Amino acid sequence: AAVYVHIGQDYMVPLRSVVCIFDMDTATASARTRRLLQRLGNEGRVVDLCDDLPSAAVLCTSELGEILYLSPISSRTLQKRIEDGGL
Repeated sequence: AAVYVHIGQDYMVPLRSVVCIFDMDTATASARTRRLLQRLGNEGRVVDLCDDLPSAAVLCTSELGEILYLSPISSRTLQKRIEDGGL
């Protein structure tokens, strides 16, 4: 059975699809990360789950390609959920 992780609002993603989690406070410091965010945004592959500024970004991959979820949940909390085997 697939294990899912709650990443914000009503969104759950399969644990195995999570590639990485970015802390949005530090992610934009890297030019490489900024290019990734811009490319995914231009391709319409960003899902914003926030009413305000995102705390984290969750990069997932599936048969449809990469999707970046902007999450109101901190990267630390998301990492803990993943380490605990999903939630």
